[in-house]
Amino acid sequence: MDKDLYDIVIIGAGPGGYHAAIRAAQYDAKVALIEKEKVGGTCLNRGCIPTKALFSSSKLIENIDRHAKSFGVDILGEIKPNFQNAVGRKNLIVKELISGIEALIKQRKIDLFYGSGRIIEGSKNSNFLIEVKNKDTTQIMAKRIIIATGSRPALISSFNIDHEFILTSDDVLAEDFIRVPNSILIIGGGVIGCEFANIFRRFGSNVTILEYLPSIIAIEEPLIVRELKKKLNIMGIKIFENTNILRIEKFNSKVRAITCNSKLTPEEIESAEKQIYEADLCLVSIGRKPCIEDLGLENTKIITSKGRISVNTNTLETNEEGIYAIGDVTGGVMLAHVASYEGDIAVFNALSSIGGFETFPVVADYSVIPASIFTAFEIGSVGYKSKFLEDRGIKIRTGKFGYASSGKAKCMGEDEGFLMIITDENTDDILGASCIGVSAPELIAEIALAMKNGLNIHDITNTVHSHPTLSEMVLEAAEDVYGLSIHRARRRIKQKLDLKEDMIRQFTQSENLKKIGIISLEPLQTAK
Repeated sequence: MDKDLYDIVIIGAGPGGYHAAIRAAQYDAKVALIEKEKVGGTCLNRGCIPTKALFSSSKLIENIDRHAKSFGVDILGEIKPNFQNAVGRKNLIVKELISGIEALIKQRKIDLFYGSGRIIEGSKNSNFLIEVKNKDTTQIMAKRIIIATGSRPALISSFNIDHEFILTSDDVLAEDFIRVPNSILIIGGGVIGCEFANIFRRFGSNVTILEYLPSIIAIEEPLIVRELKKKLNIMGIKIFENTNILRIEKFNSKVRAITCNSKLTPEEIESAEKQIYEADLCLVSIGRKPCIEDLGLENTKIITSKGRISVNTNTLETNEEGIYAIGDVTGGVMLAHVASYEGDIAVFNALSSIGGFETFPVVADYSVIPASIFTAFEIGSVGYKSKFLEDRGIKIRTGKFGYASSGKAKCMGEDEGFLMIITDENTDDILGASCIGVSAPELIAEIALAMKNGLNIHDITNTVHSHPTLSEMVLEAAEDVYGLSIHRARRRIKQKLDLKEDMIRQFTQSENLKKIGIISLEPLQTAK
């Protein structure tokens, strides 16, 4: 069985799994990757990428509707959205990206097995036996295992999901789903629900969102949510919050949801007044559930809790030494880029425990995790929210800058939304940021980089930003923390930090860069 002995076997080829496989191969490990469907996982096939493709189509529809005439484009004839063509484009993008990943896997000499991976037996000291089951059954050996099987849409029996009229996001993103209903109910006003609400509305559906919590996108800054709600209202999307869905059922040619106020106790629900909402289709988007079935976990010491695999949050190793778990299957931060990051952590720790590789043990750090949403607006955020900090008695300052004051945004016809930065009042450290508007997730990336490297607000304000660019919004929002934004009227606030000492520190860093030849200050020093 020596020829079938791998340094690492990874079960699941989503953004965590294939990333981990390629990373391990880069360090000369012998790697096998097992995938039961298509490489790319939920993100590429039924999640991030297909929804963003449809979002881009919906954005083009909006831009034509809002800006064609003022931008100098005369439309002769009727402009009609074509969802079938948009789906075709979405499918092509997914297909091309899958082919690209498969090519990378082949180039790295990673053995790709299509089928279901199941752990049969073994240990860290005696290697693990894994069965790959498809039409045929294959057995391979692994020194270490990484489980990256992801998640699937959460289901509730009373919602009667039939995948025809009562749907999940998997159904809506299927290759052959081309239906635009006259009306659609969306159960859940989180990220998935709000993204599909925007898409269906742009393509002509009447959309109603039913949310159990007091607010849609409840994890975001209230100011951001308020701006989003305003936009969704203008679009004609109806939002009902504090709504408990008791059941969903097919009724004649419609789908209807029977609801009550979510603030009611279980004892009060029986006699409470019910509200009924009807539509042609219903999309259930109430979260996701880790995929832990049929992995052979019972043949290991792995512990599961609340339907997810428990791991050491520092090393990502399970209770079975030598087996790691990453991404959604652990029930942690369910974001594709977090799964990829965790893939790096697991690979370094796994290879380091084997020995003989140019790796070292590492610890996961979740202190700076950016997040993005693509709905009626793009939304990006990183770090802490203001309420979280205030509830813990941390004194904060915020800086804010609107797209309407950005020259580049004006030129783009994108003057809605704003960016806000939250800092520690005493230290000027950046604690968080949120942005709503065009390219918001890209703007947040600069702030995430600053936070990760311990830079304060003045490191941003003392950095020259190119003009005219959207990135100037980060600069102006940072300046606005102390009322120093050039393009926003606000009284200047006296600064606590010794700015002279801070500038000396930054110039010293520049001198260090000069010494190793990265930059030269000489042109500035010799200029007349």
